[in-house]
Amino acid sequence: MNSVKTYTLFTHEDVYLFKEGRHYKLYGKFGVHSVEKDGKQGVYFSVWAPNAKKVSVIGNFNNWNHKDHILFPRWDESGIWEGFIEGLTWGTLYKYAIETMGGDILEKSDPYALSWEQNIQAASLVSTTWYEWSDQAWMEDRWKRNNLDAPISVYELHLGSWLRNEDFPDRFLNYRDIAKSLVPYIKEMGFTHVELMPVMEYPYEPSWGYQITGFYAATSRFGSPQDLMFLIDDLHKNNIGVILDWVPSHFPGDANGLYRFDGSHLYEHEDPKRGFHPDWKSHIFNYGKNEVKSFLISNAMFWLDRYHVDGLRVDAVTSMLHLDYSRNEGEWEPNIYGENVNLEAKTFLQEFNTAVYKEFGDNIITIAEESSDFPMLTKPVHDGGVGFGMKWMMGWMHDTLDYFKEDFENRKYHHHKLTFASMYMYNENYIMPLSHDEVVHGKASLIYKMKGDEWQKFANLRTLYVYMFTHPGAKLLFMGDEFGQTSEWNFTRSLDWNLLQYPVHKGLQELVKKLNHIYTTEPAFYENQFNKHGFEWVEADDLENSVYVYLRKGKRRDDVFMVILNLAPKVLDYKVGIHTGTHWDVVFNSDDGQYSGSGVVPEIVEEKYEEWRNYQKTMTLKLPPLAGIVLRKKKDKKYKLHRIKHRR
Repeated sequence: MNSVKTYTLFTHEDVYLFKEGRHYKLYGKFGVHSVEKDGKQGVYFSVWAPNAKKVSVIGNFNNWNHKDHILFPRWDESGIWEGFIEGLTWGTLYKYAIETMGGDILEKSDPYALSWEQNIQAASLVSTTWYEWSDQAWMEDRWKRNNLDAPISVYELHLGSWLRNEDFPDRFLNYRDIAKSLVPYIKEMGFTHVELMPVMEYPYEPSWGYQITGFYAATSRFGSPQDLMFLIDDLHKNNIGVILDWVPSHFPGDANGLYRFDGSHLYEHEDPKRGFHPDWKSHIFNYGKNEVKSFLISNAMFWLDRYHVDGLRVDAVTSMLHLDYSRNEGEWEPNIYGENVNLEAKTFLQEFNTAVYKEFGDNIITIAEESSDFPMLTKPVHDGGVGFGMKWMMGWMHDTLDYFKEDFENRKYHHHKLTFASMYMYNENYIMPLSHDEVVHGKASLIYKMKGDEWQKFANLRTLYVYMFTHPGAKLLFMGDEFGQTSEWNFTRSLDWNLLQYPVHKGLQELVKKLNHIYTTEPAFYENQFNKHGFEWVEADDLENSVYVYLRKGKRRDDVFMVILNLAPKVLDYKVGIHTGTHWDVVFNSDDGQYSGSGVVPEIVEEKYEEWRNYQKTMTLKLPPLAGIVLRKKKDKKYKLHRIKHRR
């Protein structure tokens, strides 16, 4: 006897929108929901399996028997199976037993489950996302902190390895325990946002979370959905935004996951040239299938809605947009125009961005992790763009790190690597990343990418950070890089926080804290970070000295800073051209002793009227070695030009 009763949460409009690819809140319909039928409490189940012969619910409540609780197929050819089971409560373990047309029985976890087990069985749990939020103040005003006119400094982290209990290093901390240490640390360091590497459920630790099986489930490694909400809530109450890594690009072939969900290629593209990823051995979503688009866009909405997330950083966008990504000739087929663009993926990303910005406006950010020169990623969809809020500036990251790896005497031959970004930095709304990808797989930690002895390595890295934080664009720094983690990132253990007992590491951390303060409190460094009015080269071509000089400008005419980078390991007396009537004070020096620098003071030793490279006046400064300095334009109009004697 079938113990399932008929029940539905779907309206005719729900089904229509789902089949059209325009239902963006499917999490309110699919999955499990606590409901009442005929005065009895129980759970409603619904799952999409259009090619299944039969679907039943199995679990610890029926000894995993697939004959007792058979769901009903809807009559409207939607492929939805549904029904009500009386008496089930939160915490019940379950899966769907799907009988294929060929007679096989597939045991699948629920694609819309809110929680999963942490074991080989990996069953779904009847769960809820109910939580009593206390971040109302943040939610009401967060548009001020998440829009493109705001300073955005992101701390990227992997929850499993940021910090672990010293007494039990093989165990994960709970989301709530992480909050106790993480929230005050981020606040002290001055980052405006955290970016969490994927927190959706995943089975394989070395994937770092990028091979997701439970797209709607907060990974139970660190606790319950409510525990993750507590962490986000606590961050918000301390005025820290939360960005999640989101992976709509692919999924693994685990037996209980999305792959061949009902015996057919339901979620993945059936053509392996478009449905299988050769590098990651994973399966690529079929972006041309409407129901799949509804599943994915609803998933984005779910995290932004139920978890109060402030942004989604979309992973592997390059692989989504290019049919020939990681494929040799003959392993891919061009689109209808004979080109390599995946038109269905592009349309999906446009629809995703349109939907989430329509729903949340400037309250949220979408960010593309994209490494090619695909055009107009951050331009509006109505203008032919893809509609992202920002894009990772991968070219800047690679050029910059290549430069800092160079021997000092060779840097003049690579001088353009630090100026080239100015040729394209306004093509998109860029976020400048120094991400996790650069400190794994034998690439070395950031500190050991730098040239020279120990002092020179730290001086180089301090100057790199000055360059990053004063360059146009938002910022992103991976955990551990702020204090000079010496070993490559290892996802199986905690960061080496003990390094902070050494002055060079503590000094680097203090420098990042100061740069965050400068960036977030001085409008000149963020107001015009995405337009050409905020930046001006003063000296871009001094390759012999490896010196760079540029201005950063706010919306106020007198809100101007000058940045000078000396990337040679020697003290220089350096002449800079300035405009008549402008006068400067040094306000920051990366070589200062408090940052474990050598303590060379960057003095302005002389100012005089003389023509110099299209300027009417000059000032000569004493530049510390391997250092970045910041000068503020004086606002005292009564200031009179005077000559400063050189101090010996």
